[in-house]
Amino acid sequence: MQDAMDRRLVAATEGGLPLVPAPYAELGVRLGIPEVEVIERLQRLLEGGGIRRIGIIPNHYALGLRANGMSVWDVADDATAAIGTAVGALDFVTHCYERPRHLPLWPYNLFAMVHGASRDEVKDKVAQIATRIGSSLRRHDVLFSTRILKKTGFRIAA
Repeated sequence: MQDAMDRRLVAATEGGLPLVPAPYAELGVRLGIPEVEVIERLQRLLEGGGIRRIGIIPNHYALGLRANGMSVWDVADDATAAIGTAVGALDFVTHCYERPRHLPLWPYNLFAMVHGASRDEVKDKVAQIATRIGSSLRRHDVLFSTRILKKTGFRIAA
């Protein structure tokens, strides 16, 4: 069960954690609660499904990863979950998920985001994914980003 402080905590963190050496302590100061309570509340919200995760969102461009390709895969439906798990475990795949096909125009049912310093590097990584998928692979493509779009999650109304 969430209370008003939980909602205040979520609102205080939805734009990111404070960029300080002790972010949970800083949140506690802002909210008027001890650091340990901030951590306990966030843990309870994670376990209860009130929030999905606490993680970092790197700026790939600042890290030198200027080529971004969404690889799209047409794989056997009965193997999608296992293939998705294997592809998602690769250290160069930032996210991997299943989506429905929209035949006849869109045959792809598995998506995996790949980053690299160049398009050639991304293509090499996509080739590694194709090898890993093996005989379940029917076809694939890579859709390269042409501009940066700001990504944000759901925001609680003020």
